[in-house]
Amino acid sequence: MSQQIYPIRHHGPGSARSVQRALEANPPATLLIEGPVDADVLLPFLNDPALTPPVAVMAHVQGQPERSVFYPLAEFSPEFVAIRWALARGVPVAFMDLPASVTLAPKEGDSPTGDEAAGDVAAEPDAGAAPTALPSADAVRADPLALLAQAAGYSDFERWWDVLVESRGDGETVFSAVTEVMAALREAEDGQTSARDLLREAQMRQTIRAALKRGSVAIVCGAWHAPALTPEVLAREAKADLARLKNLPRVKVALTITPWTHGRLTQASGYGAGVTSPGWYAHLFATPTQVSERWLTRSARLLRGHGLDASSAQVIDAVRLADALATLRGRRLAGLDELTDATRAVFAWDSDLPLRLLSEDLFVGEALGSVPSGVPAVPLEQDLAATLARLRLKREAATRELTLDLREDAGLNRSQLFHRLNLLGVPWANAAASRGTGTFKETWTLRWDPEFSVRIVEASRHGNTLVRAAHLAVISGARRAPDLEALSALLEVARLCGLPAAADVTLARLDVRAADADTAALLLSLPPLARLARYGDVRQRGGDDLRPVFRTLLIRAAAGLLNAAHGLGEAAAQTLHSQIVQADAAVRLLDDPEASTEWVSALHALDAPGTAPLLRGDAVNRLRDREVLNAAQVQVRLAAALAPGAPPLDVAAWLVGFIGEDGQTLRHDPAALVLLDAWVVGLGPDAFGEVLPALRRALSRLEPHARRRLGEELRGLERAEPAAQLNSELGAGVVPVVLRLLGVGLPSGDS
Repeated sequence: MSQQIYPIRHHGPGSARSVQRALEANPPATLLIEGPVDADVLLPFLNDPALTPPVAVMAHVQGQPERSVFYPLAEFSPEFVAIRWALARGVPVAFMDLPASVTLAPKEGDSPTGDEAAGDVAAEPDAGAAPTALPSADAVRADPLALLAQAAGYSDFERWWDVLVESRGDGETVFSAVTEVMAALREAEDGQTSARDLLREAQMRQTIRAALKRGSVAIVCGAWHAPALTPEVLAREAKADLARLKNLPRVKVALTITPWTHGRLTQASGYGAGVTSPGWYAHLFATPTQVSERWLTRSARLLRGHGLDASSAQVIDAVRLADALATLRGRRLAGLDELTDATRAVFAWDSDLPLRLLSEDLFVGEALGSVPSGVPAVPLEQDLAATLARLRLKREAATRELTLDLREDAGLNRSQLFHRLNLLGVPWANAAASRGTGTFKETWTLRWDPEFSVRIVEASRHGNTLVRAAHLAVISGARRAPDLEALSALLEVARLCGLPAAADVTLARLDVRAADADTAALLLSLPPLARLARYGDVRQRGGDDLRPVFRTLLIRAAAGLLNAAHGLGEAAAQTLHSQIVQADAAVRLLDDPEASTEWVSALHALDAPGTAPLLRGDAVNRLRDREVLNAAQVQVRLAAALAPGAPPLDVAAWLVGFIGEDGQTLRHDPAALVLLDAWVVGLGPDAFGEVLPALRRALSRLEPHARRRLGEELRGLERAEPAAQLNSELGAGVVPVVLRLLGVGLPSGDS
């Protein structure tokens, strides 16, 4: 019986199109795919309309979900295209590689835990590794076809494949040529094929021999393995393969299909068979014509979405430039390098900023796959079920309320579970306001939605257990956190989730980012830290003391506060004022003497000429509230702020800060109220119209009963000393307006 080998590049769109055309031209009786033979039961799911790539066939050791192996498949993966082709036409299709039960069996030198991907360990990349100009043996083994492209002068393998194969339409002959080239490369390796590869290829040959008994066979495999699967080798190695595969160690495994992401398909993720730009490969696979034009049009559209200029004329210029660069470099088609250089030159004027903006949206093209509901459960779902059983919790569609005592182990563990699920995007439990006054209780509202089962599957991309998934989610969030506020909030989340190692990573990143953070970012980072430092001991049972961290950030914020408060416009002053309000509340909550002293010094610095009036008035109010300024000192500052000749709008802004959120300054300081009353009455009609909106905003913060009481006090001032304090003609026009602003009606008979 005949066999046809299709050596491909994993996740290569050009290979995928070539394989599909070859299968259409010469349909086999059986199709074999590189993949674990014990995952054949999952193949029908790959053609389910509800399945959206990228996905990964995943196997894990039963009872040890942290020991797992993934076989990713993207829309542009040749294996995925071939599988769907066969299933759609009723052609028998099967995997042919070593079973996952053998791959995951303990071996000498194995670490206790570890993830693998596509048969290769998916270790994190070594950031400190030195670059090398020569391909290593591992590089040859991982991507031999890319080396052929480089030898031909192409940095982009897929465009080289387009020139060599797609544009010429050579069909199956090119696969024979690739097999010959791989044979030469393997021969140059001089028998250094690893023991693991020998086992894998023995398993492939055994599967091929069995399939050949049923008729013709088409084989889709990584190019490196093609020379080991030829008819000559099948005949020569028949007895040796039986010996190689005899008595191999095995473990019990569970298999499923899990959503995957383009980001996990990149070389940067540590994936051994990763590609440089999954977004580019997806574009090549979905765009058979006008590849450059459509790619640069998408680039322009995304840049416009980020508020950058990117016109149609620039797209035309960029296309022409990319084609010209390809010609100068001796290439028939513009590749990703040419398109990237054209994007940088035309859209960015040699700046890398637009390219950084395009990185996730275009070059990676981040996408999350989905799987049909009938797929066996992922380990994360199994771990959740076991955790719920241990904590005596049940998923219910009905809404119910649950109050936890964090001083008890059961309450603390349940709280950590709810916080971890929320972190992973599964909001089964929502925090509600506790009825008690203590900080050791939490109240949660629970309601399970069927959608959450899908979210559990999606969250499995972070890890196979709740603890591991939440840990990686925090670390990933810390890497992407845009500012100190986000890092500070994430640190709080990590502590609430009971993830000390993730909290340490976040805290270290926060410390690094704080060194060059601006004052606003430092102020916004204080509230979550204050809550953690004040209440964290209840949840964490004696966790690290965060007061020193809080003091450090506060000292840095206080040092830059005065400069930040100078020369601000109205909008900027209001923004900084909001940040000061939150920081002040954090200092009060923590109630740390050293931190309070630093903060009071910063407030004193704000009470100086040049500070934005809103912030200066607010500083006086907060110093008065802390009894740092006595009544006489407050009156001196109020009189200076209301002095004749001061710009009315500046005075109004000062008063907005001085009156405060609840107006207690005016309600409890009669002398201040007298000065304010005299200033308002002394305003001319034009000046009064200018300050009226600001005064209205300031007084509108008061509760209705507080406004009524203040109005009554103002009315008493008017009647007690009308001659000394009021010009009757002005008062007759102004006082009724002020009273109406305060929500106080005029007495009957008054006009």
